[in-house]
Amino acid sequence: MTTDITVPSEGPARSPRGAWYTSLFTWLIVAIIAGIVLGALWPDAGSALKPLADGFIKLIKMLIAPIIFCTVVLGIAHVGDLKSVGRIGVKALIYFEVVTTFALIFGLAVGNIVKPGSGFSIDPQTLATGADAVAKSTGNGELPHTVEFLMNIIPTSVISAFAENELLQVLFFAVLFGLALAKLGSKVPVIVSFVDQSSHVFFLIIGWIMKLAPVGAFGAMAYIVGQYGLSSLASYGKLIACCYLAAVLFILVLAAVVRVFAGVSLWKFLRYIKDELFIALGTASTEVVLPRIMTKLTYAGCSRTTTGLVVPTGYSFNLDGATLYLSICVLFLAQALGVNLSLGEQLTAVLVLMLTSKGMAGVPGSSFLALSATVTAIGHGSIPVAAVALLLGADRIMDSMRVSVNLLGNCVATFVVANWEGQLDKERMRLVLDGRPVPPLEDIDAMSGQAEVQAEEEAMPEVAAQDVAKG
Repeated sequence: MTTDITVPSEGPARSPRGAWYTSLFTWLIVAIIAGIVLGALWPDAGSALKPLADGFIKLIKMLIAPIIFCTVVLGIAHVGDLKSVGRIGVKALIYFEVVTTFALIFGLAVGNIVKPGSGFSIDPQTLATGADAVAKSTGNGELPHTVEFLMNIIPTSVISAFAENELLQVLFFAVLFGLALAKLGSKVPVIVSFVDQSSHVFFLIIGWIMKLAPVGAFGAMAYIVGQYGLSSLASYGKLIACCYLAAVLFILVLAAVVRVFAGVSLWKFLRYIKDELFIALGTASTEVVLPRIMTKLTYAGCSRTTTGLVVPTGYSFNLDGATLYLSICVLFLAQALGVNLSLGEQLTAVLVLMLTSKGMAGVPGSSFLALSATVTAIGHGSIPVAAVALLLGADRIMDSMRVSVNLLGNCVATFVVANWEGQLDKERMRLVLDGRPVPPLEDIDAMSGQAEVQAEEEAMPEVAAQDVAKG
């Protein structure tokens, strides 16, 4: 994938920037700090603001399924190479399995060195009500078994996949639909044009909704601090410090991976997605930024096909932050109860988590369910399943760690797979990450045959403004 980019001889000028007080990034920081202060000073008032966060998240979620459908269908239909789609899927799954397995082992290594559970000295007899507390937190749910998880990728009906917002099911149908359009080629220009125009509408709406991001982040932070309090930071200080240390070190590993295998500077990319990163941190959700992340990855040179396939799939198969957290928590529980897990028991934990972590997305209390399954599989009588309840007070505080690593992990995966498949425009990527102007992304309209700006830019008003300034 290449794009002809003409740059003035004196070097490209920096893209125009608005005043700092109009920046979404500035308003997000203000909103997050205000939410923390309100939740700490007036916990009841902070807890009552949860609807602000829930409303914002629901606004985004109502458009995720159609945006994924349009992006994947158009990407496959325009490429028209059926083999390329299969290669991207296989390469993405290989990458996901390698990286998540490494994350599990990395988490165990950090947990063995830091020993976050040492000093707790928990008496197992005091955990009698722990199982009830975990059941209440998870709604008595359970993680799907491997076969069940794979079968659930196939929707009962197309309508149910969209109605229930099942991203993997929507992705599965979108791939089939896109392949069919690619096969039919010029026979179905009306359908391709309809999907294309629909994508413009959906991305435009996303651009409007994102203006409410500071309100959602304010409500989420006020609720979290008001509901759970800052006292949990002291009680679980060592575990929290261990998890965040592991996250920072793992992000450095991701930086090395994306530099070596895609030539991307992770630091520059972090500056590029700072708004989305703060929205995800503020709302404790990566789903709310999925449309904008796909937009920015495409704008930064990743092909629409690769982005559309890798990012949604990664939300279920590439939960780097969650797997890192789970492996540390297994050791935390053992150390808090004074149990010394053997190497074989730790390897058993890794094998179990390799399977359970794939079915976590969208399951309430999934981290507790995965840990319960792992403790059961280890079969160490001194670690009751009820011990998982020890993490109830700290789990929500870990959201920022999990969210940031999950988000960056999926972005890195997209760059690596795109470069692996030869669908990364490196010249465009360098210019975008340097903050320099680039031509708008263009597609050929199926009806008119004329070049038009891709729909993804509708979700980025700042990009449109830059294009106008350059024009």
